[in-house]
Amino acid sequence: MILSVSHLTKSYDGVDILKDVSFHLEEHDRAAVTGINGAGKTTLLRQITGEETPDSGAVVIAKDTTVSYLAQNPQILPGRTIYEELASVKAYLPEMEQELRSLEGRMQDHSADPELLEGVYRRYEELSRRFAEEGGYELSSRVSGILKGLGFSEEEFSLPTEVLSGGQKTRLSLGKLLLSEPDLLLLDEPTNHLDLGSIAWLENYLKGYRGTVVIVSHDRYFLDRIVNKVLDIENGRLRVYTGNYTAFAEKKAVLRKDLMKAYLNNQAEIRHQQEVIAKLKQFNREKSIKRAESREKMLAKMQRVEKPFEIEDAMKLHFTPAHISGNDVLQAEGLSKSFDGKLLFSGVDLDVKRGEKLAIIGPNGTGKTTLLRIIDGVLAPDTGSLSFGSRVELAYYDQEHHVLDPDNTVFEEISDAYPQMNNTEIRNLLAAFLFTGDDVFKEIKDLSGGEKGRLSLSKLMLSKANLLLLDEPTNHLDITSKEILEEAIRNYEGTVIYVSHDRYFINRTATRILELSQHSFVNYIGNYDYYLEKKADPDFDERKAISGRSESPAEAPAKKQSAADQKTEELLSYMHREESRRSLSWQEQKERKAKLQKMKTELKNCEASIHQLEQRDFEIDELMSHPEIATNSAKLNELSGEKNAIGEKLEALYEQWETVSEAIEAFQNEE
Repeated sequence: MILSVSHLTKSYDGVDILKDVSFHLEEHDRAAVTGINGAGKTTLLRQITGEETPDSGAVVIAKDTTVSYLAQNPQILPGRTIYEELASVKAYLPEMEQELRSLEGRMQDHSADPELLEGVYRRYEELSRRFAEEGGYELSSRVSGILKGLGFSEEEFSLPTEVLSGGQKTRLSLGKLLLSEPDLLLLDEPTNHLDLGSIAWLENYLKGYRGTVVIVSHDRYFLDRIVNKVLDIENGRLRVYTGNYTAFAEKKAVLRKDLMKAYLNNQAEIRHQQEVIAKLKQFNREKSIKRAESREKMLAKMQRVEKPFEIEDAMKLHFTPAHISGNDVLQAEGLSKSFDGKLLFSGVDLDVKRGEKLAIIGPNGTGKTTLLRIIDGVLAPDTGSLSFGSRVELAYYDQEHHVLDPDNTVFEEISDAYPQMNNTEIRNLLAAFLFTGDDVFKEIKDLSGGEKGRLSLSKLMLSKANLLLLDEPTNHLDITSKEILEEAIRNYEGTVIYVSHDRYFINRTATRILELSQHSFVNYIGNYDYYLEKKADPDFDERKAISGRSESPAEAPAKKQSAADQKTEELLSYMHREESRRSLSWQEQKERKAKLQKMKTELKNCEASIHQLEQRDFEIDELMSHPEIATNSAKLNELSGEKNAIGEKLEALYEQWETVSEAIEAFQNEE
């Protein structure tokens, strides 16, 4: 065991962020930490590193374990080039190499004392072994390989660190951690600022990593391919799941369903007992009252099932176009664009039909966002033409949120853009996007990235456009919000063109992929799994696909099923098996249902008879109190006899009611 966390609790301003958290990790574990924004994921990493101290509990790390942590906003000191900064992690290796060269020179000195030379030989042998074990001979190639893997070109190796962007600094910090090879590697959102190629490289690197890795990430595809354990934080509590992200999501859904079922059953049992107690007391006889008191004691001892935590921070997002566009949405011919003499793309042809969900992918800085801006009309192409079909109305989601006025409040941003909306309508809209109470009066410049993303999505929804242009729409969104956005796009009747590095999102939403490669766009008719399948297919003609007329799945020869198709078939097979199992027990279920209904009918009839007799008993008491009856002995005897008979019948009915009620209770508990 390399890490043990026991009963850890952490609060801020009286609010529990982590509550009695316990788990352990073994060597070579790859663990994901999941949870909604603000759940305490980063807080947990800071407790492990010792950056923060828990209020109670303990974090124990195995002796001699080295630990490194990639924070979300790392600091890089100036004064070095990118290459030098990364190589500085192994600064002792050049010093060792220099000593080796010195020792080699001394060994060549034949005039030296033999005993002294023997010491030099021993030191050289020991140092040479350590130099090899520490990777001294591969240092240059490893530094270059990590930099290239993380998206730095050779031309950028000599850039001074002080000119780097925030994203470049994060990538460089990640490279330093990977080169240092700690025993326990903690990564907070490591795929931020990485393009698809770099993420794929990082996946492969971490798969072969010798140490233990803990990852906080919203990249579900990345987690699926890396982790074997998930530490899920919900409402301050942590639960451990084995398997990758998909396995975790399935297990959690089943667990949540089971917990809710147990809670509802528990509540139903409590209500049932309360009803029986009330009924027994209503009978107002000594035997029934004693039974009611006995049940009250049992009810007081009954274990209450805690209501499962229900996520109340799920935004409500639905894209509904005001008008349906024509079938031909967008056509482009021969588009090209360059900046400062650097060609981004040329000869781009596009033919987009209504209802398509088109994902644009490719390395950073190759022109993906530029293409969106050309479509939006913000930029003009250097060459080529672009035209829209009939009734096309577009709306643009900018990853930098330039459409938001930083000096506006959240409320003002909506009211300025849609003055026809009244205060209540605006409040309701913002509440659907998790802006409640005084949140609506926050200034936009003070919002987090996730809050700006939700506000931009709310404006996008209000636009009611039938063509959506989205630039990195999942950035800063937690997994729950991503899943809601996915469903909104899948159910949207309009057309979507988007840029994204989120492969899980692409796989769930895209019907077509354009990959920017060698200044041209390669067309793939399918989702991300289909794209990977085609990339691995030696018969796939990329030159043909550049024309924008890639073979569709219907035209393609029958080949190996995609992962998505296989999963679908497995699910259908499972559903068929379940249906068969249910069919076999259908008759038994029918009989049980009929038996239960018969008992409930008997109970209902019993209650009706009790009510009728109790009413007659009350009427007799009223009659016997009338003066004309009280002086009529014959009538009194008649009524008294009837009252005694009613008492006997009621006693039998009370017994019957209790017997049937307990039988129903026992029958339902068998299920």
